Amino acid sequence: MTRSDELRALAQRVADALPPEVVEVVVTGSVSRGLADELSDVEMLVVTEEQVSLDRAFELAAAAGLEERDTWGDPSTPTRRVFGYLDGVTVETIWWSREHAEAHYGGPGADQALLHGIPLRTSGLLARWQEQLAVYPDELAAERIEKAAERWGGYAPAALVTIARPDCALARMEWLVDSAQRVLAIVFALNRERQPTAKRLAANVGPLAIRPERVAERIEEALAEQDPRTALRLMAQLQLDAVNLAPSGPNVDRARTWLAKGLEMLR
Repeated sequence: MTRSDELRALAQRVADALPPEVVEVVVTGSVSRGLADELSDVEMLVVTEEQVSLDRAFELAAAAGLEERDTWGDPSTPTRRVFGYLDGVTVETIWWSREHAEAHYGGPGADQALLHGIPLRTSGLLARWQEQLAVYPDELAAERIEKAAERWGGYAPAALVTIARPDCALARMEWLVDSAQRVLAIVFALNRERQPTAKRLAANVGPLAIRPERVAERIEEALAEQDPRTALRLMAQLQLDAVNLAPSGPNVDRARTWLAKGLEMLR
């Protein structure tokens, strides 16, 4: 039995202990993709007929056997988050009402997780969502590409040089990480693939047909580079390579010009 099988069986125990008000339970993450190892946790979406309070989510998690429970994230949103331990394994549960789930299952992040999710209890919701998520329309790709390129332009390209200063390490790293995420958003949209998390990056981007050369390796190189201007130049070149692969659009076209000028200033 693989580690993924072991953790899926543990997740099933949690699902089986939940009351009838829970209409859908989906295990996601590395467990659902068969990639779990000894460091992996269990990630689960729990859908209830009506929205539950955080206190109620805690009660249900306790009844399912989770110990040392706590929560994270913004408690003012409709999403409830409860984590705990079962047999020493970390279990993270996301609680959505049916109404919220129907409105948000196709959002960035949720779409990829649910597309590869495995139902542990179902009323047919996951199968319907996966059927919808298997289709990646051109309009969605264009929207996500344009959104990803939105920040690259509209102000002086010299702004890139200002964060090369020695006292701007945090601002520079924020820019590098954000830019890397936006590059990945473009690449996955170009390939009509739902974007996964940044974990196991090389394995996730390797099979993609449309991508800048060595995209995962170049991201790692830019983030590890100690010289500020070189790090920014490496990332800016990768950004430009990504938008050059994208179809024309207002933000993409502006980004091509802006990034090219920024590169010249960083050389």
